Amino acid sequence: MSAASTFLQQLPTLLGVVIGALGSYLAVVRSDGARFRRERAARWEERRLAVYSDYARAVKRTVTLTYRVAAHLGNDPHPHPLSPQEAEPLLAEATAGRDPVGEALLMLGSAEVVELAREWVVVVLEMEAFLRAGTRDPEAWQALMERQRSARQAYYGAVREDLALPPGHPARWSVPAAGDQR
Repeated sequence: MSAASTFLQQLPTLLGVVIGALGSYLAVVRSDGARFRRERAARWEERRLAVYSDYARAVKRTVTLTYRVAAHLGNDPHPHPLSPQEAEPLLAEATAGRDPVGEALLMLGSAEVVELAREWVVVVLEMEAFLRAGTRDPEAWQALMERQRSARQAYYGAVREDLALPPGHPARWSVPAAGDQR
């Protein structure tokens, strides 16, 4: 048998090995690409969740301060009243802390989450203005609180939807009024 005929006999086997190696290589490249895309998507989801959480904490800090000032003015039953004068530097600090996370939210958040974050903070700004005016009107304060809670709930709902999280708690529970012995 000549070298040429031996080569021709082994050619199908050689082609099979080359095609198999090429197929394995393409499968690995495709699999690695898919894994990379999944991992990248997971990293971005983690970053968005962190930004969404940071923003909520920053807004909630302001909300808590407004509850305390409202208690000082007789509008809210919060157990730790705070005078407007004592609250002013704390509110300024809370606002300064909210701005950077708001910028991160604008960069990473979905359009719906960003819009609902804006709606939530607008109500919080109205709460601050209500208190800066020294208003003593518990019913009007309660209406503002209800709007704030609804805006917060809408924000959290949009975050859950954006991150494909299951529905969560509506964050509405009743707290007994001061002196209520239930």
